[in-house]
This record gives sequence, structure tokens and C-alpha cells, in this order.
Amino acid sequence: MTTLRLILGDQLNPLHSWFAQTDNNVVYTLMEIRQETDYVLHHAQKIIGIFAAMRDFARHLAALGHRVHYLKIDDTDNRQSLPANLDALIKRYQAQRFEYQLPDEWRLAQQLQDYCHNLPIPGQASDSEHFYTQREDARELFGGQAHWLMEKFYRRMRVKHSVLLDTNQRPLGGRWNFDHDNRKAWPGVPAVPYDNRPRHDHAELWQDIVAAGVNSFGAADADDFRWPLNRQQVLQQLDAFIADVLPHFGDFQDAMSRRSWRLFHSLLSFALNSKMLNPREVVERAEAAYRHGQAPLAACEGFIRQIIGWREYVRGVYWAKMPTYVLQNHFGHDRPLPSWFWTGETQMNCLAASIGQSLQYAYAHHIQRLMVIGNFALLAGLAPEAVHRWYLGVYIDAFEWVELPNTLGMSQFADGGLLATKPYVSSAAYIDRMSDYCKGCRYDKKARSGDRACPFNALYWHFFSRHRDKLQRNPRVSMVYRNLDRFAPAERDAIVRRAEAVLADLDRL
Repeated sequence: MTTLRLILGDQLNPLHSWFAQTDNNVVYTLMEIRQETDYVLHHAQKIIGIFAAMRDFARHLAALGHRVHYLKIDDTDNRQSLPANLDALIKRYQAQRFEYQLPDEWRLAQQLQDYCHNLPIPGQASDSEHFYTQREDARELFGGQAHWLMEKFYRRMRVKHSVLLDTNQRPLGGRWNFDHDNRKAWPGVPAVPYDNRPRHDHAELWQDIVAAGVNSFGAADADDFRWPLNRQQVLQQLDAFIADVLPHFGDFQDAMSRRSWRLFHSLLSFALNSKMLNPREVVERAEAAYRHGQAPLAACEGFIRQIIGWREYVRGVYWAKMPTYVLQNHFGHDRPLPSWFWTGETQMNCLAASIGQSLQYAYAHHIQRLMVIGNFALLAGLAPEAVHRWYLGVYIDAFEWVELPNTLGMSQFADGGLLATKPYVSSAAYIDRMSDYCKGCRYDKKARSGDRACPFNALYWHFFSRHRDKLQRNPRVSMVYRNLDRFAPAERDAIVRRAEAVLADLDRL
């Protein structure tokens, strides 16, 4: 009996139990298909990275003796959709059984579930063997609560998996969270460690992608592609991060600078989200670094919180709230994205830097995504679904299960406060404190009104003014309204005029 097993582009885990032994009756298939390149407009490096990693993984499986059927984007027998290709392969190999690993995106999970329901042969889904949690864990923890606080989830995960605990099961250092210790601007020292990631030449692959008619945006850099493509390369990157970068990650994890686009971030998210790397081994390595005196507790805790906390938490939110979560729009925002989201050509230094590096490298770290790009999008009232689709397309690590709750919930407050207890917005003061972006900018970081006033300042007060009915009873922003009400009427009018002028001509900022 021949079994056809499907491997998706974000299921590149060579340690999965499927591959523990070879079986000539099992055929593995991986597919480069237009269905996946076209459901949202993707960054060129994201398409290159996923396809290149898939090809590398297929070669690895074949070298181990597994039977592999790989469909390239330009293969003449590639029907460019998942069901059509599966039908053809089941017929070709006369498969009597179909198996797949549970997808992490709702649309694919639904598609494969429906496909199996109509199959004339048995179909079965297996766990991806990647996450700490199951899909339903967050829903069972929070139930019908109005606010799903990540900190509650995170502490439970720490206890359940004995992470950074003392012998009495209390948090090391006496605190669960060292976030307040991890908010320093980067003065230029220590120096950013050498970027040890591998270099690849994927010019031929890129030509295949373009010839197939796949649309994309951003810089391809196909002849100098820097993201890891297999487990060996990822483990080397993890080693370098633990040894050279993690000791400074905590201090500068929120910092931003035009002098370095990556600073002290691990750049492991693409490998994690495509499952080349397991979150448990990353957490264990980070905890061991603290226990062996190789990195401070605040750095290790902050890094581990992003993985065992936020990453697992947003996945739980995603599966609890889909498929309607993508439609959430608490403030009714509907403005289209300014044109410079696709070019990076704006006179605002902070957005030019953050969007510019996103277009160049398919990457920006969490503060750039949240407190620069997302901050502006929320203040300006951009349509949250359009913001979501841009984030999903532009970042190489963006898969909907992790990106959607972070964008719509955390960044755009579109779920009305399920994830975030307040909107994550700020004036120019925060950006200036955490970066060097304001230096030399066309706009005045201190002015709230006038043609040269930083757009963030007027938009900040305008946002709270126009959404007073939905926000003024939130205790976490009560100080904002007390300050707003102290402004003289003439100053409030000048702020409104500046904000409305900005909103009327977003493309020209």
C-alpha cells in the first residue's frame, strides 16, 4: 500500500517522526504552487527563502533514502493548486492512503480537511511535533474572558515546562518579567556582532519564479541571499547568537538605529516558523547560557518570553478566534496604505528606515513593526486588514498564525483589547528616546502643530480625541485624556488642523 505524505513549505523539520525510518511505500511531496505565492503579495526574499529551503529539504530527504516527488514552480505537470496536484499524485502513484501534518494557517487546515472529507481513500492528519502547546490550550485557559493577558499564559508555561525556575518553582531572580530592564537605546557600543549567516546564490531560482509570472515586491538579492536554508545552517546561527549576541539582547532589544538594521536580534524567526529549528532547543540553550554565566538573566528571560510566551500565546489566540478574527476593526479604520509602504520613500526618517529595511531585507524587529510602522498605521487610521496583508507579505518570518494576532490585536487594537490592554501608540518622544531616527529628520520631533511638526505628534492627540468614546474609560490611558484636556482651545485647534492636513495627503509625507 502506497501512502502519499504532504510536506508544506513551513514544515521543514527533519526531526519529525515521519522521517525516523525509510519506507519505500511512502512518497513525500513538496510543491511550489501559485496558490501559495498569490494569496497575498509577498516579498521576493520570502518566496525565494521558502522555495530554496523546500528544495534543500527535499534533497536532504532523498539523500536519506526517502522517496520524494518535488514539484517546482515551472514544472509542466504542476497544476498550481494543492488539491489538483494531490489528485494527480494520488493517481500517479496509485496511493491508497494520504497523510499530512496539521497546517498552522486556518485556510490550509480548512482546505485539507475538506479535501480529505471528499477523498475516496483514507486521509489522516498528524501533529507537526513543533509547538509546546496544542491549538486549543489558550481557549481553555482564558475561556470567555474579555482580555486574554499574555502574562498569565506565560507564567503558566514557565511553570509547566520548568523554565527559569528555582528549586521551589519560583522565578529566578524573584521576578517573572524583566521587561523594564530591557529598554535601553543603543549608543553605538558595544559593537554589533559580525553577521555570520550563510550566503547563497539563488539567481536561477529567482529567474524561475519571475518566468512563472509570480508577482512580488521588495529587493530580491537573489545572488546574495542571507537566510539559513537547513538545520545545519540554523544551528550554526543559534550557536553564534548564544555566544556573541544574547548577552546584549536584553539591553537593546527595543533599540532602533540607522547604523544597524539588525542590532542584537537573533534573526532565527524564519527558521523557527518554517520549523527547521525547534523552540524547545532555543529556550534550553538560552536558559543554559544564563545558568552557566554566559548571559544576564534579564536578557535570557526577555528572549525566552518571546518564544515560550508570545509565540505560543498568539498561536492560541489565532486558533481560538479564526476565521472571523481577520475581520475585526474596533475603530472602523478604512484608509488605504500610503504609497511609500511599497517604496520606503517618505521624509519621515523613522518610517523611511523601518519600511526601507523591511523592503531591503524582508525583516524588521518587533519594535520597528509595533512602535514605528504599526504605530503610524493605527494613528493614521489605516485599514487593519490592509495593514495585516502588508505585514503578512513583507516579512520573511510572517505566517498568518503568528502575524495576524500581532498585527490586528497587538499593533492595531482591532480586536478591541483582547490582546492589548491599551492601544500601542506614541508620539515622536518614544521614537526619539529609543532610536537615532529623529536626528536630521525634516520634521520637528517636539512640535505638535505647523507644517514642520512631526506627524506622529499631531496624529497621536488626534487619535485619542476622535476615539474618546471608546477609550476614555480605559484606566491605562486616563493620563492621556487629562493632558489633552489641559490644552488651550487654540492649541487643540492647531493640532487638529495639522493632523487633518497630514491625513489628507499621506502619500506626500
